[in-house]
Amino acid sequence: MSFKQISIFLGIGLLVCAHWLTFYGSIKLGNSASITLACLGSASFFSAILEPLLNKAPFRPIEIFLGMLVLGGILLIYYATPTQSTEGVNYSMAILSGVVSAFLAALFTVLNKKNIHKTETLTLSALEMLSGAIVLTILVPFIVDSNTALWPKFDPAIGNYDLVWIVLLVVVCTNLTFYLGAHALRELSAFTANLTVNLEPIYGIVLGAIIFHENQQLNIWFYLGASLILLTVFIQTFLNYRSRKKEEALELVVRE
Repeated sequence: MSFKQISIFLGIGLLVCAHWLTFYGSIKLGNSASITLACLGSASFFSAILEPLLNKAPFRPIEIFLGMLVLGGILLIYYATPTQSTEGVNYSMAILSGVVSAFLAALFTVLNKKNIHKTETLTLSALEMLSGAIVLTILVPFIVDSNTALWPKFDPAIGNYDLVWIVLLVVVCTNLTFYLGAHALRELSAFTANLTVNLEPIYGIVLGAIIFHENQQLNIWFYLGASLILLTVFIQTFLNYRSRKKEEALELVVRE
């Protein structure tokens, strides 16, 4: 690979790193995984705008419309945030940080789609994960609380398995899934790839309710917003299925 191409992937890795910081920052600000994951659903809206701009392709009105539906869902979720004030919790900033995280996710996905065929998927993933890891390693001492340990603890005697959870987050939930997501971009548009991310609010809500009992803090507006986001996923899936069937039928006619 040329130095220029390596630099491009290292640069995209910095966007991924910024996505991580704003994503987990949103959870920290709002003390809610469900709210952050719901905001991540706006990635499809940003992708519908960024992909045509960066790839010099025509805009698809249906994708912009579906993106607007997602934004409508996020607006409903905003009205679902608890009204009582809680010390150390800022729901408005949490939603803002979550939307910025979604924008960054859409941006690095579009850029990866543009460059995915210039190298192997494993090479792309390794370079981007490496640059993100290096920058985070440099930033961590400056952004963590002074009382926070810089290395995760592991002490089964007192039930502390932080190191196990961090390794699981790094290997399975980050590196493996990032590689699979990048590999899928060889076949999918960036918009479709980002739209599948919109499923995260759904299982995020379920896990948040089971593990953190977040369902006790949210009202009907939240579930209406989440349902609207989920609806866009099914609409896009149906449209892709119908488009693929038409293409297959046309190919069959041409062969005959």
